[in-house]
Amino acid sequence: MAETPNNKDKRKKIIPKPPQKPNYQVWVIIALISVVFGISLFSGGSSAIKISEKRFERMYLSNDVKKVVLLKNQGVVEVFLKEEALQNSKYIQELENSGNPWSYEKGPHYTFEVPSLEIFNKNFSELEAQVPDSERIGYEVEERTSWTDMFWSYGFLIFLLFGVWFLMRRMSGQGGPGGQIFNIGKSKAALFDAENKVKITFKDVAGLDEAKEEVAEIVEFLKTPSKFTTLGGKIPKGALLVGPPGTGKTLLAKAVAGEAGVPFFSLSGSDFVEMFVGVGAARVRDLFKQAKEKAPCIVFIDEIDAIGRSRGNGRMPGSNDERENTLNSLLVEMDGFSTDSGVIILAATNRPDVLDSALMRPGRFDRQISIDKPDIVGREAIFKVHLKPLKVDEKNVDSRKLAAQTPGFAGAEIANVCNEAALIAARKNKKAIEMQDFHDAIDRVIGGLEKKNKLISPNEKKIVAYHEAGHAVAGWFLEHADPLVKVSIVPRGVAALGYAQYLPKEQFLYQTEQLMDDMCMALGGRAAEQITFGKISTGALSDLERITKMAYSIVSVYGMNEKIGNVSYYDSKDGGDYKFTKPYSEATAQTIDEEVRALIDNVYDRTLKLLTDKKKELGILAEQLLEKEILFQSDLERLIGKRPFEEQTTYEAFTNGKQSIAEADVKSEQVDENKDEEKEEETVADNSDKSGGDSDENKN
Repeated sequence: MAETPNNKDKRKKIIPKPPQKPNYQVWVIIALISVVFGISLFSGGSSAIKISEKRFERMYLSNDVKKVVLLKNQGVVEVFLKEEALQNSKYIQELENSGNPWSYEKGPHYTFEVPSLEIFNKNFSELEAQVPDSERIGYEVEERTSWTDMFWSYGFLIFLLFGVWFLMRRMSGQGGPGGQIFNIGKSKAALFDAENKVKITFKDVAGLDEAKEEVAEIVEFLKTPSKFTTLGGKIPKGALLVGPPGTGKTLLAKAVAGEAGVPFFSLSGSDFVEMFVGVGAARVRDLFKQAKEKAPCIVFIDEIDAIGRSRGNGRMPGSNDERENTLNSLLVEMDGFSTDSGVIILAATNRPDVLDSALMRPGRFDRQISIDKPDIVGREAIFKVHLKPLKVDEKNVDSRKLAAQTPGFAGAEIANVCNEAALIAARKNKKAIEMQDFHDAIDRVIGGLEKKNKLISPNEKKIVAYHEAGHAVAGWFLEHADPLVKVSIVPRGVAALGYAQYLPKEQFLYQTEQLMDDMCMALGGRAAEQITFGKISTGALSDLERITKMAYSIVSVYGMNEKIGNVSYYDSKDGGDYKFTKPYSEATAQTIDEEVRALIDNVYDRTLKLLTDKKKELGILAEQLLEKEILFQSDLERLIGKRPFEEQTTYEAFTNGKQSIAEADVKSEQVDENKDEEKEEETVADNSDKSGGDSDENKN
């Protein structure tokens, strides 16, 4: 849908931040320091002109001195002039140049230093002996302390007292966040309300349509509760968002905060944990106390598995488990005697298997909303969201193909691909992001950083080429293998010398033939080395790890082995109830190992036979890889022909055709219906033939 200009203006409108409270303590400190230095700067003692003792003697003999004051503790003599002397031009000019504001009235006008009281007393007595008795004025002795001296004397004590006062305020929670030892039991939840509202809405969340419907109902209940209460319905007390990392659980919670229009408390499970005993339970109580005051409201706890793990596991007898106390407090607050129906709990986790059963029951978390990795349609919608702020070449970039080339990617990984593509295009000084930049970004995310300057010997490079060609040929001629997109022998990541990209089908059930073909394709690299060089290398480490896990799953988990039978030794609860680690005997373990070994040997022999028959195609691909280093699916069709299997995959219908995936499914359903009708007609005809035959037999 095209956006109207009004919508654009609303989106671009800048909302001012709420005004912050001024920090009065800093201004008080600045004011005190300014007062102290101002008084010391503008005090009269520091503004007098310094002279020598000889000049003082000339002033005294000229009868210009009014008063003499000896500062005993400072070793300084202050000289005050008479009013008649201040009319003298030589004093006027000197005092004006000094900038002394007290020169003409108060004084002191001049000062000089003396080595000691005895020497000054002797010199002053000799000076007074030279003047008549009527002109002798004597001198005064004082002990005076300046503001600067007082500041340095008592400043340390003042600042020490002020520091203790400031620390006590912070510890009592009045000095801002951090260090609040007396406020440690308070909840750390961030409150989002009308003044501090989240800007994300459901329009910003793509690929989670089913989950959005679930949480949108909670939002609608908060906005219009009468719609549900008239029918006797009750608001759900909690909803648990479950899904792998990066699928958008926290983003969906942010959208709920932006859509609900009610107070929204947000925090993580680790915010309840502290080094002091009892703090977690106290914070839970304080959180729900604040929530009940703001009801109706929503409380979102991210990564709730930090405090919601099953109780009793791994605890020492007689010990005090702080996490269990926190969980018990949370259980009581969510559904206890004093619970309030106006508080809805949203929580998110990627480990639902470790959560306590009491936390998962209805009445606490009434709904468990599964947020899986997006399918091909969801990925296309997510790509469209992340491509909007980017400057892309619209003629070249196709979100449909990008969605098809990123199977298994979560929303966070798709955002990372878009960002990497923008960085790659900027590195190449492009004006717009092209499709090739997205291809490079996908390779960067899947395989790691491309290392073209890595020194590889020609012999190793040849081994890598035949290894990757073995994967490509094995997958090309196996019916149930994933179609190849690209194969490369450019080193990537930490230890990857080759790289092959496939487009796996999005399916949830796998048959035995599909698993066997996947194992054959994984062993294609080692089989190619064995056929070509007669020796094997260590390059098949990741392949062997993959097929070993797959083989053990076939034998001991999925019950696909004839000798073991329809038995599964998989524990979905991770030993939560029965506490066993190996629910079978040593003889069964030996049988499992033997069957796994036999299964892998059979698959390897099948792969050797396939690549021996296709040795010519193997050599062609390997030589082209050594020459070009990168081959695409079109190159394989040109070099070794098309795949012998004509069935069009869902990805091919999605990327090559103009119809959407839903339309492709509808067409396939129509084809199936037509086939069913044809089968019905054939069945009717067969039945008529059979009935005719029976009648003939009866006649005979």
